[in-house]
Amino acid sequence: MLSTILVRALVAAGLAMSLATTASADGQTFSKDVGPANAGCDTQAKGSAGWSACVGAARASMSDDELFYAGYWLAKNGRYADALTYLNLARTKDARVLTYIGFATRKQGDVDAALPLYAAALAKDPNFVVARAYLGEAYLTKNEPARAKAELAEIASRCGTTCAAYVDLDRHINDYETAKG
Repeated sequence: MLSTILVRALVAAGLAMSLATTASADGQTFSKDVGPANAGCDTQAKGSAGWSACVGAARASMSDDELFYAGYWLAKNGRYADALTYLNLARTKDARVLTYIGFATRKQGDVDAALPLYAAALAKDPNFVVARAYLGEAYLTKNEPARAKAELAEIASRCGTTCAAYVDLDRHINDYETAKG
């Protein structure tokens, strides 16, 4: 029943996104900073006990959108292992799911395992700039700023220099260069 309520809320919300969105090749919009919305659970703080109870435990009967919603917010709240539990259950490994599997994997400290996940996301949708931004961050972690800057240029060519993915990666590159002196 909770799953049915969650699905209805997702449909009703239309996976509403914030104004800072990025379009992917299939026309889907996605925000790097805000993520998908769920009218039924968004009244709770993301990752809180109430939110977790609303979303429910990861299970194969959840839709891919439900699995992504939960995995995204858990990853963004630093609960990487929990996020991977949801994301890995998704039947369709689209660019957004692969990107956040890569994000959670990288944040757990395995940058080398994250790189092919970002590459797979970009193979599915070269215009998914969120994957490019996280790939750039991974390159910075590996002390490869030139490759991060190449991803920044790709982002600029796909969504401009004011989109969230560009602004975020540009900030990370500037922070990296400042720290390296």
